This record gives sequence, structure tokens and C-alpha cells, in this order.
Amino acid sequence: MVAPIAPTASAPPPVPSGAAPRFSVVVPVRDEADNVGPLIAEIRIAMAAYAPYEIVFIDDGSRDRTPENLKHVAGECRELRVIRHREPAGQTAAIVTGVRHARGEVIVTLDGDGQNDPADIPTLLARFGEAADRDRLLVTGLRVRRMDSWLKRVSSRIANAVRAWLLGDATPDTGCGLKVLSRRAFLAMPAFDHMHRFLPALMLRQGGEVVSVPVSHRPRRAGATKYGVLDRLGVGIVDLIGVKWLMRRAAMPVVETEDNDRGRGA
Repeated sequence: MVAPIAPTASAPPPVPSGAAPRFSVVVPVRDEADNVGPLIAEIRIAMAAYAPYEIVFIDDGSRDRTPENLKHVAGECRELRVIRHREPAGQTAAIVTGVRHARGEVIVTLDGDGQNDPADIPTLLARFGEAADRDRLLVTGLRVRRMDSWLKRVSSRIANAVRAWLLGDATPDTGCGLKVLSRRAFLAMPAFDHMHRFLPALMLRQGGEVVSVPVSHRPRRAGATKYGVLDRLGVGIVDLIGVKWLMRRAAMPVVETEDNDRGRGA
């Protein structure tokens, strides 16, 4: 019902020398040549107080100059690591690849089209840092003023309402790409296509908590969206059924056992 995701990336680049990062900013991109440079510059400003950190860009099989532009920036930005899918595999596959290759214990995700503002990252990290158990918390952005078309805003509002009704995830904006969670928590979730749209429900499935934090939203500066309204609706219905099934079969609990043979002689 939900298709699992297998690794699709080529071998990761050599791990940079120096102290291991605590934070990994994971950014999936495809055909975003004009956006990657400005976005990386903004991420570096937002993360300046969180060193050591790394920025992990996953190029999902771009056919424009995205690979060349990322290579150019990597030559000047020691925090940047670039991983490339040989063929397009989708946004979820790119995020999964990025988290699997990340070295930080705290994962920050955001979209590669520049509509998420990296300046909001410290606000989410501050809320995440307040948690007693950070493996059980997902902090997600809530776009208070969507800079999208009227049709996209309305369809998103309907989709969020239906999803919240069926899954009970109590999250008003699961589509926001700006999220913070632990790497351990993400890797404990079942990996399937489109799972990035259901991270709040999957966190609740693991007994965790979801907190929404208001963030800004910006118009797309360059390039074109990779999704259409009908595309989201078609896969969304199927995905909802699959995730509903997963929610009914929650993660296996940790069961304490007692060894009755302990202490017996041979």
C-alpha cells in the first residue's frame, strides 16, 4: 500500500575533516540552478551561531545547471556536502538520502525552491532545544501567509483538513518543508514514497509530540514548481489510506522480559 524507499544515491563524498557537526540542514533540489546559491548563503547566515554544522544538498537528478552551481559553491563553502541521485527519484527519496548521509544528530529540512526562509531556522531550533526528550519531538513550520496561487492555497487548505480528520495529527500545515527533528527519530520511521508529507502523523505514531511554529513564506524567485494540484490530490488519497493503515498498527512497544532461568545451575 505504501512503497518502501531504497537508497538511490551514488557513493557519498568524503566526510569533511574537523569536528563532527551537531546539526545537519538537509535540502532536496531538482532543477533549481538559480536558487541554490542564494539559498546556501542564507542558510550559512542562519546557522552561524550553531557551528559546527553541515549543509547537505541532495540533487535529485537535475537536468539543468544545478550540479555545476552546487559544485562551484562547494568549493567556497566547507559546510556544504552535495549528494546526487543519478536519476530523479522524488522529494521524499531525496530527503531520506540526505538524512541517511547526514552526520548531525539534529536534522533541519527545508525546500530547495527558496520559499522557506532560513532566517526562521533559529526559532524552530530554540523550540526544539526546550524538549526533555528530543527523540520524541517534531517542530514544524506553519506558514502564516502563503505566497502561492489562490488555487494552490485552497487545495492545500482542503487537503490539510481531510488529512487532519483522518489521521488526527492536529497539524495545520504539514506541507511546510521547514522542520526540525532528531536523526534517530526520522530513521525510526517507515520510509515510503511521499512520507515527507506525513511526518507529524509518523511522529505521533512513535509516541512523540508535534509542535507548529509560525514561519514566513516567500514567492518563488526562480524556476518552476515540480507539483501540480491534481498530482498532489491523486497520490494524496492513496497515501492517506496507507498512512491510516500504519497508524492503526503503531510501532511495536518495548516489552520488558524476565529470564526465569537466570541463576540456575548447569
